[in-house]
Amino acid sequence: MSDPASAPGPNRRRGPRPLLLHLTLAMLRSSVSLATSPPSRQDWGRSSVAAVRAALQSENAEAAFPAAVLAETLRQDAALIAGIAAYRRHPWQRDLLDPPAIWTEGGSRILDYSPDSTGSPTVLFVPSLVNKAYVLDLSAGHSMLRWFADRGVRPLLLDWGWPGETERRFTLTDYVAGRLERALAAVSVRGPVVLAGYCMGGTLAVAAAQRRPELVCGLALLAAPWDFHTGDTARARGAAECLPLLEPALTFNNTLPVDLLQALFAMLDPWGVADKYRRFGRRDTTDARAELFVALEDWLNDGVPLAAPVARECLAGWYGANTPSRGEWRIAGMPVDPGALRVPAFVAAPARDRIVPPQSAQALARLIPGATSYEPAAGHIGMAAGPTAEKVLWRPLLAWLSALPVNAGGGAVSPRRGRRPRPPAN
Repeated sequence: MSDPASAPGPNRRRGPRPLLLHLTLAMLRSSVSLATSPPSRQDWGRSSVAAVRAALQSENAEAAFPAAVLAETLRQDAALIAGIAAYRRHPWQRDLLDPPAIWTEGGSRILDYSPDSTGSPTVLFVPSLVNKAYVLDLSAGHSMLRWFADRGVRPLLLDWGWPGETERRFTLTDYVAGRLERALAAVSVRGPVVLAGYCMGGTLAVAAAQRRPELVCGLALLAAPWDFHTGDTARARGAAECLPLLEPALTFNNTLPVDLLQALFAMLDPWGVADKYRRFGRRDTTDARAELFVALEDWLNDGVPLAAPVARECLAGWYGANTPSRGEWRIAGMPVDPGALRVPAFVAAPARDRIVPPQSAQALARLIPGATSYEPAAGHIGMAAGPTAEKVLWRPLLAWLSALPVNAGGGAVSPRRGRRPRPPAN
């Protein structure tokens, strides 16, 4: 029998988080931005555009135009509420059980997705600190880890867990030189492994691979930010300028709470959340794509608070001063230098990434000697778990793993086609 503690709990949907922020942004956009801009926005329906244009051309345009804009505003507000309601009442629930944990420390653990794969290449996946790790094991048919397990790879997942009292005092040095390195040492007893970092996890993986090269035989960096001032410097510095406003919460909680983290991410695309929920409310919510939308939104809204020292270091150092790109980011006092790595590297920089600009991730491909640079036609999350993830990332990454001169753990990738991914032992 599986451990009841590992069983999925009931899903209590609260998204999109923070709800008040998204409703306020939608209200501001509809009541101000739309009223003062030409009626040609893509999120207006054709009939609404025609009505506003007709109002502008009418003899009584002074009164007709505001009335037409108000009607469109009410339509969009109603569409947003309908989309949120459709999401919240959707029947889908995540029911995948976690595989066995082979290592634990504090709130962190390593999950083994192919425990019977002796001799298979081992890949330790390292996710971000600010989202739960199960995005890489999202649902049946949308699990990167189970897909790799079915194709002759031994995928391990470092689940950072919820920060307890100890982790709330962690710095990036504690996470990298402490927890990540000990996890890496625990899984490399049979030989060096491939370290695969997703998003912020990739940035941390660069530092760990430099510090412990004897434990790593390959490095896969998936949408890992490095140059924080490329693409949109003002946006990065704006995030850093929020730090004084966040200090009361950081001091009180010893973390950056989930809703404040979500608010920072919302500022990357202020209107995006409302737009996608309006679209969701208009579609058939019974098909597979709607189910995937719900699965991803559940994960996005199921965040993890960030330790206060890490939040300060990331906002002020990474975003404000661009310390990684400037060679000034240090772990345990030593600068992190991707140019010092001498390990095969695969760097994926999604072309449609709005969270990590492609140029930010591509900087690592230029710095790591001999790195393979790859630009998936996808976004930050879609690359890992979207409807085209197998095509745009999983297969290319498997091909790169198969071509490594020395496979992790002494094993060789032996693709097994034509089989459904098998669930791990419970």
